[in-house]
This record gives sequence, structure tokens and C-alpha cells, in this order.
Amino acid sequence: MKLSSVFTRVLEPKSVAFAHCDLPCGIYDPAQAKIEAQSVKAAMEKYAASTDGDFKSRAVAVKEERSEMVKHHLWVLWTDYFKAPHFEAYPQLNTLFNEATKLAGAGGTKGTNDVAVADKLIGKIDEIAEIFWATKKA
Repeated sequence: MKLSSVFTRVLEPKSVAFAHCDLPCGIYDPAQAKIEAQSVKAAMEKYAASTDGDFKSRAVAVKEERSEMVKHHLWVLWTDYFKAPHFEAYPQLNTLFNEATKLAGAGGTKGTNDVAVADKLIGKIDEIAEIFWATKKA
């Protein structure tokens, strides 16, 4: 018997475990995206209420930074937490994520100070969260 086949047999796992996420459950939560989206909305409201040009510039910078963080948190959920069985059970999930990340992008909250856009983003995150929590119960 070849030495390499002995090592292969010895090192071969006796059983294989499968997980639906990268680390044990409990690290993913759509609340992270929602908190950032609420910060985006608050920055928009502060922008609208101010007449100070410097303050408005800072509000826009914060809004854009937080919008990017929303996209990051959504992408992590979309690509790391949700797996094929989730997308089969909830066929609208890809569309929800696509719409939400676009609402957090240049065509959404990064490109406007319209609070209604932030409200739409928060609504999409709430829809994603509802599905997320349903999958956690399953």
C-alpha cells in the first residue's frame, strides 16, 4: 500500500457536517442593515432641517457612508447566510435583495436626500428580515 493512500485513509473525515452559514448561527442579523438605514434616514432629515452648508455637507457624507454600510450588511446576508433552500422556499428573495441594495446605492439613498427613498429601503430590509427570521425558526 502506498504511503499517500495510508495518509488519505487516516486523515479522511469519518463524518461530514453541513452548516448553512460560515460560522455558527447567531452572527447574522438584518438589524445591522436596518440600523444603518435608519441612520441614513436621520442624516437626510438633519440635512433637510439645516441651513448650514458645512453641516449639510457632513450630513451627505454620513448618509453616503451609512448607505454603503447598508449595502455591505445586505450583501453579507445575501451571499453568506441565505443558501439555495432559502431561495427555493422564498423565490422573491433575490429580487428583494436586488431592490434593497439598489435603494442603498447611487440610484437610491446615496444619490438623493429624499426621506421617502430611505423609507422604501427600510421597508425592503423589513421584508428581508421577516424571511430571515422565518428561516431561523425552520
